[in-house]
Amino acid sequence: MEHISERLTRLRAAMAERELDALIVPRADEYLGEYLPPHNERLRWASDFSGSAGVAIVMRDRAAVFTDGRYTVQVRQQVNPDLFEILHSVETPHVKWLAGQLEAGGKVGYDPRMHSLNWARAAQKILAKREVELVETADNLVDRCWQDRPVAEVHPALLLDEDFTGRSSTEKRADIAAAIREEGAAAALIFAADSVAWLLNIRGRDIPSLPLVLGFALLHSDGRLDFFTNPEKIPEGFAAHVGEGVSVFPEAEAPAAFKALAGATVMADPATANAWCQLELERAGATLLAADDPVLMPKACKNAVEVQGMRDAHLRDGVAEVKFLAWLDAEVAVGHLHSEGELSDKLLSFRAGQARFQDISFDTISAAAANAALPHYHHVNAPEETRLHMDSVYLVDSGGQYLDGTTDITRTVAIGDPGQEVRERFTLVLKGHIALDQARFPEGTTGTQLDVLARMFLWREGLDYDHGTGHGVGAFLSVHEGPQRIAKAVSEVPLKPGMVLSNEPGYYKDGAYGIRCENLVVVRESDIDSDDGRTMYEFEAITLAPFDLRLVEPSLMTVEETDWLNDYHATVRDKLSPHLEGDELAWLQQATQPIQPAGEKAA
Repeated sequence: MEHISERLTRLRAAMAERELDALIVPRADEYLGEYLPPHNERLRWASDFSGSAGVAIVMRDRAAVFTDGRYTVQVRQQVNPDLFEILHSVETPHVKWLAGQLEAGGKVGYDPRMHSLNWARAAQKILAKREVELVETADNLVDRCWQDRPVAEVHPALLLDEDFTGRSSTEKRADIAAAIREEGAAAALIFAADSVAWLLNIRGRDIPSLPLVLGFALLHSDGRLDFFTNPEKIPEGFAAHVGEGVSVFPEAEAPAAFKALAGATVMADPATANAWCQLELERAGATLLAADDPVLMPKACKNAVEVQGMRDAHLRDGVAEVKFLAWLDAEVAVGHLHSEGELSDKLLSFRAGQARFQDISFDTISAAAANAALPHYHHVNAPEETRLHMDSVYLVDSGGQYLDGTTDITRTVAIGDPGQEVRERFTLVLKGHIALDQARFPEGTTGTQLDVLARMFLWREGLDYDHGTGHGVGAFLSVHEGPQRIAKAVSEVPLKPGMVLSNEPGYYKDGAYGIRCENLVVVRESDIDSDDGRTMYEFEAITLAPFDLRLVEPSLMTVEETDWLNDYHATVRDKLSPHLEGDELAWLQQATQPIQPAGEKAA
């Protein structure tokens, strides 16, 4: 295998041809999505770092890799410190750092396809203060130097029936087109691949775990849509499926379509759409109107058909999860302590046996003992195979993509007796999960305002976790869907009916153990009476799987919390029991037995 130093040598030679003093290589591709197909893993090629967030800066005689706290351990395992300086992206923002490394007159190369317009404009200002020029590269220098680059796979798109989507593409495009007209624009750049998939009622296989067809679109104010993608992916029946007014073009023909908008106003999101599309539109004579992706909110607020599909998918996913947990307990009982990889594969086998299963929804986090203290751990990237440890915990965060929904669940499992400290802290996390689940809140409430509910019991003990409490989830789309979220970070997006979010507080003790309790919930209108007539909302939990009662410390639970846990487990038992039998059914019945509040005894 080619050594990373050889790759850097070729990359620097390409930079010298362009008279560049530095090159920015982000962990992104031209679609700016969270997940990348193998042929677009440019940061990994240039640095060996495989995390989902990071950037490399290559200069003529040195280089640096920047990533955040999620990957502090992984980046040092993967990246050669003799070739790269390793820096924290929050403590040391990469553009500001770079501005301090170059002399006046220096040139920094970047591919505008790999960055948002907001990033490009902000970076230009920062570098200009040091008289350093930000230079667009006409092609991608990594691609030029990547000799054994994987070939992009071509898979036909899936035409998703209205039985799953609830609405036709024609109806959706008409609604969004009306919103475009209200803004006084002639068209909108629909850049996010999941927004295009939702608009056209299609799904794809261009990215592992993410059912998308890579490409972008222009939606005109009259409802016509130009889809820029590889036409080879378009299956027979596409035209009839999407309805009149949809045209498909190779991505290389986008500049010609942009020129047709000369003199027109085009909506585009400078934070999420790449700089190249927007700069090309401006060069073509269009006027950019900075605006949020108009598809985001309609996509996030799922209709009744989509919500029911999510419920149905979670029922089947719960069956798979229970089969796995029952198998795991039986294996541990006879001394079979499997590796993290074996456990991940076994869970996948149970999901694959469920109807309408398509793929996992993200790389399974199968983490034994101390590895569970890394919230974004992936056993494939670990330096050595890890097996279950007795008297510890096992954390498994996983999900599935089904034709009717997307799932994401985390369960923390006792392996032997993990000790009193673990039980107490698991219970604090569970209490936070329950508090958020039980929240009722007025219309207009944001996830930021609810986040404290999940943390307050940990905070009372001087504890916390460093990730968000909840992310949005799509309907057979991205497991990380915006704009809804529950987190400390400020969000101005109100929670609305039909939005699906995760409820996943946790606690992580470095080098020891990790705990997370995650269900998915859907926002719905509450039937609570309000004196002033205001509309109130609440959450409905749609994930169906027991929490490990061996990790619950009853003395820390209130009667109300105990009632919630017993009621939730009764729901899980009632809904899943008809789909299980034998030892698996017996395990479920045992795992969902009611517990008594502290100090009370069963009659």
